[in-house]
Amino acid sequence: MSTPIRGRGAQKKQHNSFDQFRHEVQDDFLQYCELEGEEADNNLTNYQEVFPKSFVNKINSPDVPMEYSANPYQGCEHGCVYCYARNSHEYWGYGAGVDFERNILVKPNAPKLLEKTIRAKSWEGNTIVLSGNTDCYQPIERKLEITRKCLEVFSRWKHPVGIITKNALVLRDIDLLAPLAEINAAAVHISIPTLDEKSRRLMEPRTSSIKNRLKAVETLSKAGIPVNVMMAPIIPALNSHEILPLAKAASDAGALTLIHTLVRLNGKIADVFTDWLEKTLPDKSERILHLIASCHDGKLTDSEFGRRMSGSGALAAQIAQTVKLARRKYFGESRFPKLDNSHFLTLKNPQTSLF
Repeated sequence: MSTPIRGRGAQKKQHNSFDQFRHEVQDDFLQYCELEGEEADNNLTNYQEVFPKSFVNKINSPDVPMEYSANPYQGCEHGCVYCYARNSHEYWGYGAGVDFERNILVKPNAPKLLEKTIRAKSWEGNTIVLSGNTDCYQPIERKLEITRKCLEVFSRWKHPVGIITKNALVLRDIDLLAPLAEINAAAVHISIPTLDEKSRRLMEPRTSSIKNRLKAVETLSKAGIPVNVMMAPIIPALNSHEILPLAKAASDAGALTLIHTLVRLNGKIADVFTDWLEKTLPDKSERILHLIASCHDGKLTDSEFGRRMSGSGALAAQIAQTVKLARRKYFGESRFPKLDNSHFLTLKNPQTSLF
């Protein structure tokens, strides 16, 4: 495409790696539209219901500090161009580019599957994090309320739940989160990679504004719900200069802690991100890509556990030290709480209260 796609992160379609046979389909009508300068693509988002047999996923990665995750949606309309979850859309037959943002799979049976997991005799009440892969508060949640229905299940069972999101829509569910937080069974992680609205609109076009996300941090914190701000990812020469001011803004809003990850462009994301850079920031693209590679032994990604999220080399170490300094300066000795499952266990097995 000669001009950027407005309102999208990815700027191109990506071939699915799992396709057995490559084939080319020519559509004379679409080609005629393009030749005549007309818009051949309406850029609408499509939603498709799917009915998986399970909903809660065990996390085995040593780099991810959670045991279980659950995703009400696959694909994400937020359109974050660097998102690691883009590759997973290929498992559903789509591409990692604009398909990831345009074709959203929704799981209407997620709340029932969640309750089935929680009611199982073998379930021990480990914290489940919503949005381990894609955002549970992306735009369609306002209409479908699948995430809210899942929170109603957590609330009924007094089950510990964590949330990761870039959307201020999480404030809608304070009535469910606050009572859980009172028994140390709910926490929210809000991702804020930049304070610059122009950068935000380019990198993650359909997320909540930075102002609204900071307001969400403040409102949740005042309601007694612990909030961690994630500066994720840090991209050298794009937002790496914002570590200290972002940490101050997060602290001023009431966040308890700040963590970061370093960008890594695994799989098809390297192609998606490179194409996006060349079309949106052509004067900076070569430098940004070079600096990213310098953090991953000369490559755009690193799959080795233990360093893939933090990078290696002098620049990665400098970024990590700056984040450490920001935490010490603005958060002091503040620590994020470990969620408590004792209320769930008591509710599930009332006899445990006798001991």
